[in-house]
Amino acid sequence: MEKIEHTMVATNGINMHVASIGTGPVVLFLHGFPELWYSWRHQLLYLSSLGYRCIAPDLRGYGDTDAPPSPASYTAFHIVGDLVALLDQLGIEQVFLVGHDWGAMMAWYFCWFRPDRIKAAINLSVPFLPRNPASDFAHGFGALFGNDYYFCRFQEPGEAEEDFACVDTAILMKKFFSIFGPNPLMIPKEVGVRGLPTPDALPSWLTEEDINYYATKFKRTGFTGGLNYYRASHLNWELTAPWTGLQIKVPAKFIVGDQDIVYNIPGIKEYISDGGFKRDVPCLQDVVLMEGVFHFINQEKADEISAHIYEFINKF
Repeated sequence: MEKIEHTMVATNGINMHVASIGTGPVVLFLHGFPELWYSWRHQLLYLSSLGYRCIAPDLRGYGDTDAPPSPASYTAFHIVGDLVALLDQLGIEQVFLVGHDWGAMMAWYFCWFRPDRIKAAINLSVPFLPRNPASDFAHGFGALFGNDYYFCRFQEPGEAEEDFACVDTAILMKKFFSIFGPNPLMIPKEVGVRGLPTPDALPSWLTEEDINYYATKFKRTGFTGGLNYYRASHLNWELTAPWTGLQIKVPAKFIVGDQDIVYNIPGIKEYISDGGFKRDVPCLQDVVLMEGVFHFINQEKADEISAHIYEFINKF
């Protein structure tokens, strides 16, 4: 871990913290919520040892990267703009792109907007979700699950932050890393995150040192930056209207656990297996379903995910 370099890069009007290691073709890793560059620590070490230059930023709003306060500053255009500017600053023409959770969402947007900069994409947990002209994500989830569903509960600025502040940050991280299972995540307003179970022990893939790293960063920054991705979802829906129906033409691989919260949303399994995903991403070359695996797949099954990434990008 001490070989990983940490730098600050001025990009798209913000200062971005970037972790990097290795030399060779570039692999760009995009983390999700509530995570940091650190979520890719295993993949950075694995792939850099096999001849790749691995780059994992703290995305806008997270960790040591700047966090503009307004949700309107967190659209897919801002995030992809940050990443294009980062590559330009580093003199990198094309990358292999790897994303998880919101990072996967942003990776799909990156492939949609700027396929010229992507050699191939490997996304975890979240498949490409084509724009629905009739409804944005928050309204869609509200219709499916009701307004206690976590995605809906995160919409109101300040509300989730106030709720999170009632729980010690390290305990909150332990809750988050253990709750994104196959059942819909409901956070009723009257009980909030205090009502979510706290695991008696950490899973084997997570240490107290890991928890403390996340907790220290989020204790300093708060969660507003990460929550603003959820709050920008309606604006994303409005702004991406011109892309409705447009396919993603980048070579792609998708990996998900069968216990993942996203995989178990009604309709997602069928979309992945019955041809909808392949229709929207015609260069989708491989879908891997990992049995008994939950949401934080790149940490839970670190070596297997690293091997899957290497096996795919090594073809190009």
